[in-house]
Amino acid sequence: MSASVTVRVPAKVNVQLAVGAARPDGFHDLANVFLAVGLYDEVTATPADELSVTCAGPDAGQVPLDRTNLAARAALALAAPHGIDPAVHLHITKDIPVAGGMAGGSADAAGALVACDALWGLNTPREELLDICAQLGSDVPFSLVGGAALGTGRGEKLRPLDVGGTFHWVFAVADGGLSTPAVYREFDRLTEGTEVPEPVASQELLDALAKGDATALAATLSNDLQPAALSLFPSLADTLETGRRAGALAALVSGSGPTTAFLVRDAESATGVARSLLASGTCRTARTAVSPAPGATVVRA
Repeated sequence: MSASVTVRVPAKVNVQLAVGAARPDGFHDLANVFLAVGLYDEVTATPADELSVTCAGPDAGQVPLDRTNLAARAALALAAPHGIDPAVHLHITKDIPVAGGMAGGSADAAGALVACDALWGLNTPREELLDICAQLGSDVPFSLVGGAALGTGRGEKLRPLDVGGTFHWVFAVADGGLSTPAVYREFDRLTEGTEVPEPVASQELLDALAKGDATALAATLSNDLQPAALSLFPSLADTLETGRRAGALAALVSGSGPTTAFLVRDAESATGVARSLLASGTCRTARTAVSPAPGATVVRA
């Protein structure tokens, strides 16, 4: 058994998030085009007397450190079928915005799953790990696989997608968070009494990804949760407008928000847009990143 295992896991941006009507189980069918981006958390698993979680990094104080933490739940879910005592210390080094719509908690769950699997020498088949991921949350399977994928069902059924080049992004981190369930409830409120179409992936968007064409991708980005996020967090509209004026090819709310995502032409443009966003005072911080990025990867063992 290793002394410890560290796994690096990426953030995500939804370049398309098509949301269907609420299902009887409370979830929504989605056509969710995920793209992993190069902002990472690291999860280190070390043998301990009992299961515990610590966290360091930006906004670490907002991360729960009890068994409600998705990383802790991942360790429990992996240990249970093997009859293993999940006596492990999980340390999360945060760099993905917390409660920002970039799947930071889901990334930590996938990281903990891969780290514990390696620490305990289980060699769990990939499909079994993905099944556990799907039980933990809709975004967790993608955090495991990374790259680009179309998520259907509630987002957990993945089909890998081709990406023909590198895309450059700026992410503006808002001062505050948004609850994903609250954003979906607002989506339901805003669409009440209307015919919500079945979610379908945009072929034009998939083609733009496959070609690595940032201009074509910019023309097809969409997020059905954006009106709900803006309803709950109106100041995001100023952030989006600031990024557009600074030269972004496109701007949208990332997932359920409140992080906003700006697709830009190249690294130089990313630097300029990030600088303008910071100077505007419409966000707390602005980060540049490229995509696609690999999924959960062991970096130290």
